[in-house]
Amino acid sequence: MEKQPITVRVASWSALHPGRAIAAWFAFVALCLAVGIAVGTNNAVAEDYRVGESGRAEAIATEAGLERKPTEQIMFSAGSGPLEEAKARAAAQDLGGRMKALPEVLEVDEPVLSESGRMLMVEVTMKGPRREALQHVDPLREQTTAVQKANPELVVEETGDASVSKGLNKQRGDDLAQTEVITFPITLLTLLVVFGSLVMVGVPLLLAVSSIAAAVGLSMVVSHLIPDAGVGMNVILLIGMAVGVDYTLFYLKREREERDKAAGGLSPEALVGIAAATAGRAIVVSGLAVIVSSATLFLATDIIFSSLATATILVVFVAMVSSVTVLPGLLVRIGRRADRRAARAAERGKPPRRRHPERTGRIFTALLNPARKRPAATLVLSALVMVGLALPALGMELRVLNKDTHSRAIPEMQTYDKLNDAFPDRRSEHWVVVRAEGDRRGEVATALDALARRAMDDPMFSRNPPAVRTSEDGRVSVMTLAVPHRLSSPEATGSLEHLRRDYLPATLGKVPGAQYGVDGPVAVDVDYLAHQDDKLPVVVGFLLLTFLMTVVVFGSVVIGLVGVLLNLLSVAAAFGLLVVFFQWGLASTLFGFDESATSAIGSRVPLFLFVILFGLSMDYQVFVVSRIKEAAMNGMPTRQAVLDGIEKSAKVVTSAAVVMVTVFASFMFVHLAEMKQIGFSLAVAVVLDAFVIRVMILPSALILLGDLSWWPSKRTRRAQTAAASGTGGGGPAATAAPAARFRWPPARERAPDRIRGWSVASSWVPGGPRRALQRGPGRWLIASRTRARSSWLSERPAAANRSG
Repeated sequence: MEKQPITVRVASWSALHPGRAIAAWFAFVALCLAVGIAVGTNNAVAEDYRVGESGRAEAIATEAGLERKPTEQIMFSAGSGPLEEAKARAAAQDLGGRMKALPEVLEVDEPVLSESGRMLMVEVTMKGPRREALQHVDPLREQTTAVQKANPELVVEETGDASVSKGLNKQRGDDLAQTEVITFPITLLTLLVVFGSLVMVGVPLLLAVSSIAAAVGLSMVVSHLIPDAGVGMNVILLIGMAVGVDYTLFYLKREREERDKAAGGLSPEALVGIAAATAGRAIVVSGLAVIVSSATLFLATDIIFSSLATATILVVFVAMVSSVTVLPGLLVRIGRRADRRAARAAERGKPPRRRHPERTGRIFTALLNPARKRPAATLVLSALVMVGLALPALGMELRVLNKDTHSRAIPEMQTYDKLNDAFPDRRSEHWVVVRAEGDRRGEVATALDALARRAMDDPMFSRNPPAVRTSEDGRVSVMTLAVPHRLSSPEATGSLEHLRRDYLPATLGKVPGAQYGVDGPVAVDVDYLAHQDDKLPVVVGFLLLTFLMTVVVFGSVVIGLVGVLLNLLSVAAAFGLLVVFFQWGLASTLFGFDESATSAIGSRVPLFLFVILFGLSMDYQVFVVSRIKEAAMNGMPTRQAVLDGIEKSAKVVTSAAVVMVTVFASFMFVHLAEMKQIGFSLAVAVVLDAFVIRVMILPSALILLGDLSWWPSKRTRRAQTAAASGTGGGGPAATAAPAARFRWPPARERAPDRIRGWSVASSWVPGGPRRALQRGPGRWLIASRTRARSSWLSERPAAANRSG
């Protein structure tokens, strides 16, 4: 006997020991959460985010103790009318005393009055790295609140990187709760329509939620190897809910299909085995494709992409494992319960409940008709439509989504805007860092004076004299150049270009042996975008691994090429619509989104989407093509196999698409601009993939390719030839009884043996190779060849004239 696929062997154990499998799964989930909570999350630190020139400049400043400290700005303004400066300064003095007493505070600057005289500002510098200030800002906010209560006639507000991050995290948590409120009811209704049973509806949701919980725990553990950048939870919920439900749905639908065909002739264990050998394998292949494609994000050598990749890989892996381990045990339990109910009903004389085979549906049949009747025209027109949707992507403009794009529903962001309006010189800054030998200190000072004069004469910079700080040994200096323009403005970017291209080479560049660079929020954004552009070809190139996986799985180079081309077409069309809605602003018109989220595309969005969409597209590709190849291996001509595979997968693909679109679309209504864009693109891509790519373009292409679809493999063509000549076991009888060929790809059916008058044919029963023995007009006996356990010797009434 050939060794069975791992999915069959794992499902075999789970079906033989359903209680143990279910208990082991939930123990695993509890263990993941317990260990994760115990070790906590290791958050990324400043060093993890450094890229390009800004990263090198920050490293030099940090080594010299001149790194930029986290600061909070507290604003005092009048509740109504003009500001009473004396009262404002008294309140500021009170605040300063309170802040100086805090262990988290390094220093408190003197109050500064705005040019309009309507606002007084106190800047508080905190101890520790900037990226860790979020954990220590609460005591400062408490003192600000206390001063506000003591001065009700004033408006006392606080902003700063730490307090903005605090407000952003709170908003993100509220958004996640909102998406759960949207996705769970719609997913529940979708599954109820698909299965018509609350018990079967609960299985996908239970496994999806438990997979997400396990992935959350594992992500905490893995964060001690790959630090978390704070984006993992969003991705785990986004991807976990979608693939968790989809993978379970694929498995359940195949088990139900085989149950209907068997008409009571196979035990729950046997039905689960068939699902394991078919849908189970497709789930594993598609899951591995998503994992492989997501892993390419590590090649970007960026902490945020690494966090995105880690979260995606963990949740997809856990969802995949749950579908092929605990799910078979759950289905056996449910199947046994259904059998007991049917037996009790039969004892009471009630006729058995008849189930009608599922039909493709009028809508899906109508969508498939063009490919069936006019494949060439359908292929050309559908491809042209997709290319037309993709064309706007050629004008995509990327930018790093920073404070300028945060939701103004966050109170700290409203204060940030007031600060920028009252003190325009504080809108942005460049930090020029220079390191030279101690004996060059005078030359460095002269060069920095020349740089300051050039900047003050340039309208892109502030006219106020820049501040300079120097290390104790005199080797490192940092000059702060204020820029009176917003972070994402062309003027701010232009000032950085002037600085790096013209001013620094003409000043600090003349100091022998000096190392210099520009850091700051604008420089970080520019360097980050350039870093992504450099890594993009590497990441995209390694996505060809999914092509190799497809070739190995289906044994066809043609199928692999078709899959890659269709995935690229789907991604390109999604990008085109992303540009139309978010860059051109249509999303603001239709959905009322803030214009800050629709003026450009987030720099991280395209690369993340490209990788994830490429992987998710493999779900439908693997599932649909698996059904097509199964039909072809059973002897169907390629044209008929294509149509049969599409039709049989129609309802499950549609249901899976609805679930995915619901989950992804719910993220359009969170406040974070990047998540809006990612949710929209994923939802659009799934719709196009399910209803255009897999229903029109894929079948049209495969019908036109015919037997060439399976090149260079000859196995499928031999099966078709054998069925046509009547020498094989294919044909209608074979397709009617997939239980007779549980190996994948299905082996040619062997001629039945004869053992003491029993008709014997290969079948699947948990625990290893089995035989399905039929004797008499309507009874099946499923018995083990390897062990004899009375609990596994079960008789089932079989459909009339069914042949093993």
